[in-house]
Amino acid sequence: MKKILPIFRREVFAYFYSPVAYIVISVFLVITGWFFTSEMFLSNESSLRSVFSIIPFIFIFFVPAITMRLLSEERKSGTIELLFTMPISDLEIILGKYFAGLSLLTVALIFTLPFAISIVFLGTPDIGMLITGYLGLILMGASYVAIGIFASTVSRNQVVAFIVAFAIIFVLWLINKFLMLIPPPFVPVLQYLSIDYHYENIGRGVIDSRDITYYLSLIIFMLALAKLSLESRKWS
Repeated sequence: MKKILPIFRREVFAYFYSPVAYIVISVFLVITGWFFTSEMFLSNESSLRSVFSIIPFIFIFFVPAITMRLLSEERKSGTIELLFTMPISDLEIILGKYFAGLSLLTVALIFTLPFAISIVFLGTPDIGMLITGYLGLILMGASYVAIGIFASTVSRNQVVAFIVAFAIIFVLWLINKFLMLIPPPFVPVLQYLSIDYHYENIGRGVIDSRDITYYLSLIIFMLALAKLSLESRKWS
């Protein structure tokens, strides 16, 4: 953990010492705020249903944008070679950058808490649904960040890293939308692979160990792929 912390701190400072974090978080809040106020004033309904529905889609673009530079920039600038010479493992490098990306995503979600607080005062929302909704977003976001970290190891070009992360995330999100077109024998398998299917389950207030296991397994799998990709390119 002591070796992960300097990497984590360095990446967090890099986010907030540049316009990237402020621009991305501002755009994120403008979009979510628009959906929140539209539901509240146009539909006369005090809930976060529309916000919880749109954030998974925003994450498809948001997460690749905040993760694309984490390792690709290191490779492009040559500083990755310096990291390789330090007494720190590849996994520790990946975890430090992963937690930095996850922290930025968490900050963005924290800024939406005033929406939740306002509906508590204006209406009688189901607190359990609010909690599980945020839990689902954090688990989904954590999975997306792991995918983004892997994509960032694939190329030294940030645009390529963005496209790879976007493509993987989009496919996992899209699966659930086309299950009606899939032959019935394949539906259970593809449904389980759908990242949106598990989010919807949690968002309904159902905490199922299968959904938690899915997200944790996806995070571990993608970080393991990132480690293998980083190791393979160390000698290229």
